[in-house]
Amino acid sequence: MRDDDLAFVELVQRELGDVRWPEPVEIRARARRRSRRTAVAALAVLTVASAAAVVVAARPDPSEPPSIVAGSSPASGPWSAPPATGEPEPTPPRRSPMASPAAEVPLDVLLQPTDVKAKTEAPVTEAGLGEGVQLDAMLLYCRKLQGQSADWEPSRYSRSLTLLRNRPGEAEQPPSDVLLNQDVYRVAPDVAQRIFAEMAEVLAPCRQWRSSGPILWQGKTISAQAVHSWEEVDRNFAGDESVLLRHTVTQARNLDTGKPLGEVPDSDSTAVVRVGDLISVIRVGGAGAESDLRRLAGVAADRMCVAANPRC
Repeated sequence: MRDDDLAFVELVQRELGDVRWPEPVEIRARARRRSRRTAVAALAVLTVASAAAVVVAARPDPSEPPSIVAGSSPASGPWSAPPATGEPEPTPPRRSPMASPAAEVPLDVLLQPTDVKAKTEAPVTEAGLGEGVQLDAMLLYCRKLQGQSADWEPSRYSRSLTLLRNRPGEAEQPPSDVLLNQDVYRVAPDVAQRIFAEMAEVLAPCRQWRSSGPILWQGKTISAQAVHSWEEVDRNFAGDESVLLRHTVTQARNLDTGKPLGEVPDSDSTAVVRVGDLISVIRVGGAGAESDLRRLAGVAADRMCVAANPRC
């Protein structure tokens, strides 16, 4: 074993000696809280997705042919069309060459509880490796049903954050308690360029997506339809590059009677911000104002500066 290897081993042993290992009771308590919060965060995504889609087994309107982006080909762009035959299946994100360990996304780049206008629980964070740069799960689902590819651009490293509204004690937390979701990705230069340059191409097949299928309404299964739309509403308001995406859904209607169902869902927005080789995707819970999302995007851009390559 080389001298530098021995030095590294000794360093690890010394640092381990300084670690305070929590008691088993504390570990179990933390696990229960984290599992509950993680489940709430995941449930919030599913609830929003199912409510917005108005369907469980959605299908495109048979009266409209699949919308294919003009000029796209299997070898062009991050969203190239799959073969015309057979149902498109999601594919794993294309992997970028792995960066060095020093390129991992540090916790310091994430937004903090003090950045939101409400008291929160302890942040729920998770690190990832080679994850896709996820903009909107429903958008990806729409693209798949429109006959487009269903994969995200790849990242090298990533880190996610969920902030939940503070609930004293062991109170259950509904999905509406999700105040903020943030994903920060470290990407290759060509990936960063494509994400922003080809955003219009990504959204094109889903600008007017008719989603229809069976739903349970007042104790009965009926056929319903709603129209989804994704659009860019602003650009370059934070960081080196940024875009604000808005997803709207029309009031659902009964396909048999033509009558409206329920209320018009609130729109939801997503901010995508780049600083150097870091990209942050931010969503606020509930009917969060886009002005607040813009503010958080600016804060996120400032936080990413110190870890971006190149730095600000």
